[in-house]
Amino acid sequence: MTAFGYRVPQWVSLLVWAAAWEAAGWTDLTLLLPPLSGVIAKLFEIVPTEHFADALLLTARAFAAGTLVAVAVGVPVGMCMGRYETADRLLLPWVNMFVSAPLTALVPVIMALFGFGETTIVLTVVLFAVWIVVLDARAGARSLPASLEEMARSYGASVWQAFAKVYVWAALPEILAGVRLGLLRGVKGVIVGQLLVSVVGFGHLFEIYQSNFLMEHMWALLLVLFALAFAIDGALAALEKRVEYYAAAR
Repeated sequence: MTAFGYRVPQWVSLLVWAAAWEAAGWTDLTLLLPPLSGVIAKLFEIVPTEHFADALLLTARAFAAGTLVAVAVGVPVGMCMGRYETADRLLLPWVNMFVSAPLTALVPVIMALFGFGETTIVLTVVLFAVWIVVLDARAGARSLPASLEEMARSYGASVWQAFAKVYVWAALPEILAGVRLGLLRGVKGVIVGQLLVSVVGFGHLFEIYQSNFLMEHMWALLLVLFALAFAIDGALAALEKRVEYYAAAR
């Protein structure tokens, strides 16, 4: 980023937005936006509490289970769609429909089928995350050169061996991109599930803070979620850079 001909680090923009937030909070224009200094103070107040630790554990457990299912299902389905035209014609309209659909409206359907327990929250995470994983795995499979398939056949590889040892590794950059986007959508899915299905975990804390107009507490919890999403995105982006040579070799 450059300003007035000088190169400015990207973190400077965060300082600018933080200063603007602090100034807007002290103007008392609305109760919904407290000063950033107060939010940070509440952040250090609520994070060490037992309620926060329990909510974080419950949210992380549902998020991890949902994203694991989304990746375990999405990658093979996407690879099959990319390699086989019949599977692609059969599944692609449904995948595109769910990618563009308002998925929050489908959560009550899952709730009616599976009840109000943690299973429904996990399935909500899967619903939010799996479709983008499928599309990126499909894109990676469709970008593979025909020479890789010929090589696998010439060495007598079975269908499973070709997928596991050739196609998946060659499509790894696109697969990781889909996993990264799917995990970020999964963060949204776990919060939506906890708010709509059963008010537990972070959803329970949001409900308490919102109903009691504890805006500093609510914004502090939002900062935690933003930080977790940023950490997930940064970790997977770093992993993507380590496997870029697969795409280059293609």
